[in-house]
Amino acid sequence: MSKEDNNKFDILRVLAVAGARGEDLTGATQMALEAAAHYVGLNAAALYLWDDNLEVTLNVSYADTSDNKGRLAGLEEELFARLRRDKKLLSAYMSFGGDVPYHSFSMPLLQKNRPFGAIVGLQQGKRTIVAEDVFLEALASVLSISFAAQAKDGLRAADQQLLDKERLAAIIETAVTVNHEVNNPLTAILGNVQLLLLKREDLDEELKSKLKTIEASAMKIKDVTQRLMRLTTPRSVEYSDGTKMVDISEEDENK
Repeated sequence: MSKEDNNKFDILRVLAVAGARGEDLTGATQMALEAAAHYVGLNAAALYLWDDNLEVTLNVSYADTSDNKGRLAGLEEELFARLRRDKKLLSAYMSFGGDVPYHSFSMPLLQKNRPFGAIVGLQQGKRTIVAEDVFLEALASVLSISFAAQAKDGLRAADQQLLDKERLAAIIETAVTVNHEVNNPLTAILGNVQLLLLKREDLDEELKSKLKTIEASAMKIKDVTQRLMRLTTPRSVEYSDGTKMVDISEEDENK
C-alpha cells in the first residue's frame, strides 16, 4: 500500500473511530474534508445533512480560497440541491469548461437507501475527479455509518423520553382516580376517628390505642396518594418475584 493510500485509509479510520466512540463528528468531519481535499486534489469540499424536508441541519466545509468556497456553495444550492429535490438525484460527477476548467461531484450519505446528507466537492484543472470515485464512495459510506449511528442513538433517547412521559401521565391519571375514589371515604373515616378521640374521657385505653392506629394508617394512605400526585420521575423498584412497583420514596420528593 502506497503512502497516499495509507493517508486516505487514516482519514477513514479517524472518522470510523470517532463515530464508534460517540464523539462529536463535526470536528472529525472538518479534519477529514481538509485531509481528503489535500490527498485527492480538491479545492473545496463540504458535508451537508438535512431533515425529511431537505432543510439543511448541518454544514461543514473546507476550501483553499473564499472564491472556491462560494463556487462550491453555489453549485450545491443552484444545482445539486435542486436536482435532489426535483429529480431525486443521488450522486453526480460533472465537468465545466472555461478559462480554468473545473469538476464537481455530489456523493450521498445513505441510511437504508434513504439519503440524509451528501458530500460535495470542487476540483480545478484538467485532472478528472472520477479517478478518485472509490475513495470518495468509501468516505461517504463511513460518514453515513457514523452520522446514522449517532442519529439512531438520538432517536432512542427521544423514544425513551417519550415513553417516560407517557408512563408518568398514566401514573398521574391513576393517582387522580385514587385520590377521588379513596380520599372521599378516607376523609369520612379520619373525621369520625378524630371525633371519637376528642371524647377520650369516655374511652378506655385499649379502644383509644386502636383508634390512634386507625388514624395513623388513614394518614399514611392519604400521604401515599399525595405523593403519587407530586411524582415527577417515573422510577420503579423491585417488589417481589420480579414484580415492580412505582417508587414514591422521599428521595424522589427531594430532587
